[in-house]
Amino acid sequence: MDKELIELSAAIGSAALAASGQRRVLIATAESCTGGWAAQVITHTAGSSAWFDRGFVTYSNEAKVEMLGVRQKILEMHGAVSEETAADMAAGALKNSNAMISLAITGIAGPTGGSPGKPVGTVCFAWCRVGETSAAETVLFAGDREAIRLQAVLHALRGLRVRLDAG
Repeated sequence: MDKELIELSAAIGSAALAASGQRRVLIATAESCTGGWAAQVITHTAGSSAWFDRGFVTYSNEAKVEMLGVRQKILEMHGAVSEETAADMAAGALKNSNAMISLAITGIAGPTGGSPGKPVGTVCFAWCRVGETSAAETVLFAGDREAIRLQAVLHALRGLRVRLDAG
């Protein structure tokens, strides 16, 4: 595993354990284009069961609706690759887990599937805490499929770490 991913895994674990003093913070992931890669990185560190609750791989729209409760109206209006869908995914990961914080990733890793409005490399992210509204953003990454997916995982986990450090 990439050195930066290993370091992020350990840092996320430390931040999750320290985030609320005596009470541990559990994490959930909801992933589409990264296929569970973020969850794999989080669980790379021994003892991750103390801070990782579960991961959802919801590659299809049906899985997003069935497993996470993504609203069909959101998918129809904005598409699977949208900040609105990512926000619903992050909120759904919390609703369907014991986690206190979640991340969501949905995008177009390529090499096909892009459009003029959403080219290959478009990835939408969201992070959500229990009792809060999801924070979402879109990033356009360059490279081949693997490079786009790696950049997406790194971005999502860096965002999670920042939010854990903020308490």
